[in-house]
Amino acid sequence: MNSFESIQVDAGDDGVAVLKLNRPQRLNALSKDMLLEICEAMTQLEAEERVRVIVLTGSGNGFSSGFDLKDQMERRPKGPQVWREILDLDLTTTMRFWRSPKPTIAAVHGPCVAGAFEMALACDMTIAAEDAFFGEPELRFGAGIVTMLLPWMTSPKHAKRIILSGQDRVGARLAMEMGLVSEVVPPGEHLSVALRIARNIAKMDPDLVQQTKKAIQRTYDVQGIETALAAALDIDHGIESHGSPDKVKFMDIARNDGLKAALAWRAERFEDE
Repeated sequence: MNSFESIQVDAGDDGVAVLKLNRPQRLNALSKDMLLEICEAMTQLEAEERVRVIVLTGSGNGFSSGFDLKDQMERRPKGPQVWREILDLDLTTTMRFWRSPKPTIAAVHGPCVAGAFEMALACDMTIAAEDAFFGEPELRFGAGIVTMLLPWMTSPKHAKRIILSGQDRVGARLAMEMGLVSEVVPPGEHLSVALRIARNIAKMDPDLVQQTKKAIQRTYDVQGIETALAAALDIDHGIESHGSPDKVKFMDIARNDGLKAALAWRAERFEDE
């Protein structure tokens, strides 16, 4: 297994591999480099015969704050081609967990929002600590949704409530009621529970497990999930390459006064719900 800078990968002898997002100083924000490393790690883990289940988790105080706004702020992407490359990588990386032939389990604590929420949704199961919270705040600062998985995981009313109002503090219990989480566990037990589930899956015939996952995924394929996600990505491409006035303002404040000031500006614009 290659060594990585922004993630840690540990493939044990029990058939379970742990892929840990490891930028705790940035709340595991998903930078371009991290996304590329996740893709490379998934390629290696899928090729490794002894690995039967993949567990995705985050180090430090939370799962992840989502796609790295500071990285985007510093790179200043402009133009349709540049945005197409950025968004294609975002979607491709997220969907590696959905499309993987091997079962994937997200073990979540703390914040799991925006692109990170989409990544957890892409996993076959999500085990959430009671302190975990989820959401899609993108519209509140003029961005679109990259991987439109949420409507496939819950009711239209719940999906629209979260996305169109930019909710980003959906607690673990409510997320489970919405069908977005598989199980809620006491604080600090998210990873141990996910690993226990993974070890039990790893004891089963791997071909049987993979073929059964394929059969389950086929249900969504028939309903057109890949076509819908591609169409949603095209819409987001138009949003990002055109540039919402809210996004321009947010980024201007971030560059001039820092990301915390931009987040404060965003928060001040909306009433508590």
